Amino acid sequence: MIRVLTMAAALTAGGVLAAVAAPASEKKPKAFPETISLGQGFQPEGIEVGKGNTFYAGSVASGALFRGNLRTGTGSLLVQGGAGRSLTGIELDNRSRLFVAGAAGGKAYVFNAKTGAEIRTYTLASAPTFINDVVVTENAAYFTDSQKAVLYRIPIGSGGALGDAQTIPLTGDFTLQPGFNLNGIDATKNGKTLIAVQSNTGKLFQIDPSSGVTRLISLGAESVPNGDGILLDGKTLYVVQNQNNRVAVIALTPNLASGRLVTRLSDPDFAVPTTIDDLGKRLYAVNARFGLPNPTTSDYQVVQLRKPKGS
Repeated sequence: MIRVLTMAAALTAGGVLAAVAAPASEKKPKAFPETISLGQGFQPEGIEVGKGNTFYAGSVASGALFRGNLRTGTGSLLVQGGAGRSLTGIELDNRSRLFVAGAAGGKAYVFNAKTGAEIRTYTLASAPTFINDVVVTENAAYFTDSQKAVLYRIPIGSGGALGDAQTIPLTGDFTLQPGFNLNGIDATKNGKTLIAVQSNTGKLFQIDPSSGVTRLISLGAESVPNGDGILLDGKTLYVVQNQNNRVAVIALTPNLASGRLVTRLSDPDFAVPTTIDDLGKRLYAVNARFGLPNPTTSDYQVVQLRKPKGS
């Protein structure tokens, strides 16, 4: 695979990103590069693709938000890092607002996707907690907690008004286990059914957002251990298996009750990918590179791969 990096960046201790321009004599970079640098020490976890080839990535380490362009590979910080803030899953609504999970801080954040202004901050839970991922439907944003058997719901009312956070206890087939539990989450187009992955067991669940009732999605003899971010594209589900450096592709039945593993995608540029989003036939995942001895001086990337034919 050809590696094309169109920007170099450095994240200083103060959270400032400095872009380094390529010499004018260099050949014009190819559109939609295979990898995009987020800079040294950024330590991403979440990614969201928006309009006009725009993408957003959040930093677990500093709480900064990066905004870039998938076509050009360029970008810069939209939101500077904040003391005590850590960002994981990201979701954009139709009002140009970014809903962001706040990891072990137990918080959720809402930012203006155009200006980076902080619209509202929620405290969802106290320790032990890990607010991991988020999906936004027409009526609400739903956050997973990898340490508790609950979802958190932020209502979206008339005119996009944001309500107070609510806690939804989970019942049914899901049971809390030692380690990281619910992680990635997505929703059907009508928002009536949520799908989430349990990282430590490799199981997938349907969730009724109105009641919190969970139902196991049968994969037969298969499972998706280390399941992290997920992407539901029609009846095709992509599940990032972070430590496995793979993305499982699952064909779901129309009622979502079961699924068949189609393939597992890999890429030589993968280095513990966590979350995923798409732009047409392209998939994009961020490399979290968990376990590095010197994460603050290491480089972090967005990696492009292609959807399988027929998906």
